[in-house]
Order: sequence, then C-alpha cells, then structure tokens
Amino acid sequence: MESTRAAQVDDALWDSDDQDETPEFNQVTVRRDAEHLRLAMLQGDHPDVTASSIASELDASVSTLDLNDGTSHPGMVLGPPSPQFYAPIDLPSLVVEPGSSHEVDSNPSSNGDAQRASSEHLHEKTNTAYPVVHIDVSRPPLTRVSVTTEDGGSHPEQLTSKDNEPDSLTTSRNISPESAKPSSPSLVPSPRVVGPSVFQKVVSKTRLHFLPPKSREEDRKHMADWEAMMKESRAAGMALLLFDRLAATLTTALVLEERRRKGLQQRRIARELNIERSMHIWEKDILPDWRVVHRDPTFRKLWWNGVPTKLRCVMWERAIGNTLALSRDSYRTCLSRARRALSSGVFPSDILQEMEEDIITILPALHIFHPESGPLYQELKDMLCAWVISRADEGLSYTRGVSRIAAMILINVPTPQAFVTLRNLLERHCLRAFYGGTGTKDDVEAYYRIFDTLLADSMPKIYFNFKQHQISPAAYLPDWLTPLFLDHLPFEACARLWDVILLEGDSFLFRAALAMLAVLESRLSFPDRDELLQLLRGQNKAAIEVAKREGRPLNGGKYEIYGVDEETLWDRIDGMEDWWRESTWRRLTQRELPDL
Repeated sequence: MESTRAAQVDDALWDSDDQDETPEFNQVTVRRDAEHLRLAMLQGDHPDVTASSIASELDASVSTLDLNDGTSHPGMVLGPPSPQFYAPIDLPSLVVEPGSSHEVDSNPSSNGDAQRASSEHLHEKTNTAYPVVHIDVSRPPLTRVSVTTEDGGSHPEQLTSKDNEPDSLTTSRNISPESAKPSSPSLVPSPRVVGPSVFQKVVSKTRLHFLPPKSREEDRKHMADWEAMMKESRAAGMALLLFDRLAATLTTALVLEERRRKGLQQRRIARELNIERSMHIWEKDILPDWRVVHRDPTFRKLWWNGVPTKLRCVMWERAIGNTLALSRDSYRTCLSRARRALSSGVFPSDILQEMEEDIITILPALHIFHPESGPLYQELKDMLCAWVISRADEGLSYTRGVSRIAAMILINVPTPQAFVTLRNLLERHCLRAFYGGTGTKDDVEAYYRIFDTLLADSMPKIYFNFKQHQISPAAYLPDWLTPLFLDHLPFEACARLWDVILLEGDSFLFRAALAMLAVLESRLSFPDRDELLQLLRGQNKAAIEVAKREGRPLNGGKYEIYGVDEETLWDRIDGMEDWWRESTWRRLTQRELPDL
C-alpha cells in the first residue's frame, strides 16, 4: 500500500529520476495531478498529503495558471489526455472553512486514526494560514472571487496585477465544468486556407438555403448570368468614374477659361486707362510730329498700345500719307461721275449687286451700315461707287473686301478725307497686289512663298501639317489680308491692329497673320483637310455649338468662337519679339520681289 501511494505521489509530482518519459507541463497534466492529489487525500493513502498542502498545490497549479489558455509554448509536448481528466473536479470539496467538522470517509480502512489526525492537522493549518475563498461564477470575471477573513469581513478580490492590469499568470480564474473538458490535442492555430473551401465549391450561390436545390446545369447558367451582371456593373461603375473625372476636368477647364477671360478683361481696362492718362503725351509730343514715333522707342511702344480714339482720324491720315497727291476735290469729282453713271444706267449692275451684298455683311453687330436703318450706309455706298469709278481708268473693277476697309476708315475719318485715305492705303504694295486683279497674280504668289517661309521658321508643326493636307496660304491668307482682319477679329482688336499696320507697313500684316495661326495652333491638328479648311474659315461646327451653348454672340468676328480676342492675339504678337527681325522680312521680299 505504501508503495502504491509513493508511486502515485511520484507520478503526480514527477520527482522520480527513473521515468523514461519526458516530464510534461500543460493543461492536461496539471489537471490530472490535481485530481490525483485530491483522491490521495480523500483515501488517506499518504500521510503527508493534507488539505493545506492540497490548497497550496491548487493555488500554485490551478488558481494562478491559465488552464483555458489556447496558446502553445515552445518546448512543451502535448500528450493525450488522461481518462481521469474527464471526471469533473468537485471544487466545493477543495474549500475548507475554519472550524468545520467535515470528515471525509470515502474509503474506510484500518487507518482511521491516521485520517482523523490528518483532518485535525488540516483544520489547524486552515484556521491559521488561509482565509475562506468564495467563487461566484454568475458574477463578472473580475468580481466573482471574494475572501472571508478571520474577523468575518468579506473582501472582493480584484484580479489585477501590480500595475493594475490583468495578468494571465497572477489572475485567479473560475474553473467551470465546461473548462474542465479536454481541449483539442493541437493547440497551434492552423494556417489560413487561401481559396474556396470544399463547402463553398459545392454550395449553390444562386438559391436560398430554404428552397429546393437546383440542378447543376441550372446553377451553372445562373452563376454565369450573375457573373455577367457583375461584369456589367463593374464596367458601368468604371464608366461612371471616367464620366465624373471628365466632368471634373471640364469644370476645371471652364473655371480656368473664365479666370483667363476676367484677367484679359482687367488687362484691357488697365490698358485703356493708361491710354487716357497718356493723352497729354500724344498731344504734346506725337501730334505735332508723328515721325518721332520711329525715332523714340518709348513713343513707338505707346503707339503699339493703341492710339486714342479721338486722335485716330489725324494719326491714321498722317501714317498713311498721300503718295498719290490727291486733293479733297477728287472725291467730289469721282462721286459726281458715279452718280451720272447710276442715273443713266451705265454703271454695271452686277458690280452694284455685289457691292450691296458686301455692305450688308459689314460689322453686323454694329448695325451702322444696314441698308434700311444704318446711318452710314449711304455714305459707304457713295464712297465705294466713287472708288470703282476712280479705278475704271486703270481697267480694274470692284473687289470683295474693299467695303470692309472703306467702312473701317469711314468710322474714324470724315468722308472726303476717308476717300483719299482709302486710295492711298490700297496703293501699298501688298494690298495693291491682292486688289490688283489678274495683273498682280505673280506678286500674290510671291507673298504666299514669303509667308510659307516665315511659317516654316516660326511654327514648323503647322507648316508640315498644312503641307501634308495640301493647304497653301492661298486657301486662307486672302480672306485675312484683303479686309485687314475685320471679318475675323472683334472690332476693338481690329482697330488696335490697324494702328500698328498703318505705322509699320506690310511686314506687320504677315506678323499679325502668323499670330492668328499661333492662337489657333492647338486646333490645327485635324486629320481631315475639310475640317481644317472649315476651321480656318471660321465655320467649325463644334466651336459654333459651344459658342451657342455659352451664349456668346455669333455676329462678331469669325474667330471669336475660338476665343481669339485682343489680349490673346497681342500676347502672341509680343511673343515674336525674340525671333522676328525686320531684316529677315527685307531679305525675303528682295528675294521674291526684286522689282519692289
């Protein structure tokens, strides 16, 4: 019997040096050893095993260890659970109150005296060393343990460590019957499985669980339909995202465009204020001798910023000059001859009809040349008839575009002086070539070659694109030069452009034409020739629709639908200062027009 008890104690405490097995320390062995100690005490097989020692053992092995901890520790071997582990632990039997007369008589034997002595020894030690511990599993984990001391007071125990934080090694836990069941032999969490499980592979995703199952063919068909719908949904979501981004981009572009317009408007207002403030300089320094502009860069820059409106009559007359030495009576003479031809029916009717059609389209936004209500209609018609009569001696006839030049001059200069100014302006070599009929065709071709050379040097991309689509300057340059840009630019921008054209001469005509293409450069990348020609003529349908949608008038300059205004054009003109040279212009004209 003694050997049996010794073997049980050795087996519980793992003190034997003869054990072949490696000592284990885990949840299973701790619970098994605690059960062995309890049975040994109850049976009285070992005199050294007392209630106090069991309480001490339990306090060290059960109360302060996390038996429910599912984590594994390196070096620990988890063996199979002992069959005794499945027997529930009777926790109340482990708690012995002071003064209790409880006696355990589960195994009556001849050693009853030894059991009573052991019980009395256990009572003595319990009264002196340990308080009564009560565990209420119905309360929260932190307050389910209470201790009753000798004075009868009950003190709840807070299961915290020294740092007021729960500690798995120092926190006493309640051992419930459920926790006494053996855990899984493998306490190491299995790695996460990537991909669908076996159940997910066979379960139907297109039928509710409480409905009868589908056939495999039907399920596959419905699954394919579901995947197709998801694909369309993702495509629709992507399209919506792209649409939102495009809308945000367009909104940003519109905001930037509006800021640009406001900035240009402010610059224009500031420039006009500077012109008004510089009026005394014009009257004192420039008006007495306008040629000072060619000698003084400051006055020249002042002229480039724009001639004051009330001084344009005088400045334009002086800048154009009178190389033909015409008197003011020349207009009266030519007009009287034209009226006699009209009254007698000698005046060509086709020229008269072409003239009428041309006048109707002049500056429609101003309404000052309208046949029925325009105050300057009759004056313009008389001046054009007198100009046709003055050219009859040379065998020349009416040319479209001259009505624009005559109208612009007539707005700023009285009629007699306007006629003289018109004739002298059209005698400049470039304009005479374009208004000279078939006799000046060679000169016109020479100017086309000059412009092509300048375009290739300044904007090679546009030049090669035009060459690729076989678009020569003859397709767009006459429409710009014959009316001096009046059909394509806003009136104020055209007036300022005229200020410099009359001062600088023919070279600035080509410089302004290059600036027009520079403003349109971003739009001149169409792969179709017809679209390019429509754009150059100011008839691009997309730009017209945008202008209508934005509420911009369509009766102004043709290029207003492209955003071409005074400040934008002059930004391009000023940007040419780095490469434009008058010496280059003279060299090209001497090469192409040696008789000039």
